[in-house]
Amino acid sequence: MKIFHNPRHAEHTGRQEMFRGRLVDCHEVPDRLKFVLDELQRRPVGTLHPVGAELALGVAADVDAAMARVHAPDYLAFLANAWRDWVALDPANAERDALPSVWPLPSRHGFRTDAPPLNFAARLGQYAFDSGTPLMAGSWAAARAGAACALAAAQAVLAGERVAMALTRPPGHHAGPDYMGGYCFINNAALAAQALRDDGLRRVAVLDVDYHHGNGTQTCFYERADVFTASIHGDPRTEYPFFLGHADELGAGAGEGFNLNLPLPRGTGFEVWWATLQTALQAVRDFAPQALVVPLGLDTFEGDPISGFRLRSADYVQLGQALAQLGLPTVLTFEGGYAVAEVGVNTVNVLEGWRNIQG
Repeated sequence: MKIFHNPRHAEHTGRQEMFRGRLVDCHEVPDRLKFVLDELQRRPVGTLHPVGAELALGVAADVDAAMARVHAPDYLAFLANAWRDWVALDPANAERDALPSVWPLPSRHGFRTDAPPLNFAARLGQYAFDSGTPLMAGSWAAARAGAACALAAAQAVLAGERVAMALTRPPGHHAGPDYMGGYCFINNAALAAQALRDDGLRRVAVLDVDYHHGNGTQTCFYERADVFTASIHGDPRTEYPFFLGHADELGAGAGEGFNLNLPLPRGTGFEVWWATLQTALQAVRDFAPQALVVPLGLDTFEGDPISGFRLRSADYVQLGQALAQLGLPTVLTFEGGYAVAEVGVNTVNVLEGWRNIQG
């Protein structure tokens, strides 16, 4: 098992996020990844591979091309230049993170997005769907290095590894083709799935087990039949991201029937969650993919401060075993999990469960 981790992740360290009408300390913090690395030192379940702090020229070109297969060019250009433009708006901004404060409504309300604004604050709102995703000087470097981790994990699986993990932050599954949100800028899971497809695999499945619906991943593949997306998550009628993740979202056009949402109510315990996982696993089997991508969110844990399921640490061993029993080459991407002290144990429990089956 190869685990690709991102030495630049801590360059993205948000000061505050907007939560329920007030600024609070960020839940998505560098210690999330540190606790996983610490637990991997205590319980080695694979080989750790840091992605170079400075991407080599050839690798950088591959990563940029991979991101462009998932995200819109104008969105990537915005992210690459966002911090410079934020500081240019007001030099005092160098001391505070960028958070959006204005958004265009859908075009049916008469708001236009075909004439992009020049003001940075407006452009930030154009590319964001919440005010809880702070952007700072190191956000682009951290997110781009994370994309390199996802690409490396996909390449390892293509080269014969049964499972590889992109252990990186910021997370990715809320980022869509041309928007950020939910602490996410680049969709690592979508990038890995697309990389697997680009190398010739005809059918790839994505199984998202994060508490929050992977709206960005769904959007990336919603009209495609070559990538099947399934997600078990909190009911969007009460849980973030609210505006996607309902059970009647089945895909569109060529992708109709290739998207499966399994929303569950807040307070769901392991027994119901496990039964729902079996439904998702059977749907993956029915699709008969050649590889699997798992956006691995650990915010289903009972102690998570911003989520609402009641899984316990031991339950993640069973999750890892169930994923391994699919028998598919698999890429894992590190997503949510905000009970920081426990996230390392829970992550490594998944990997240990996998190893118990696959060896």
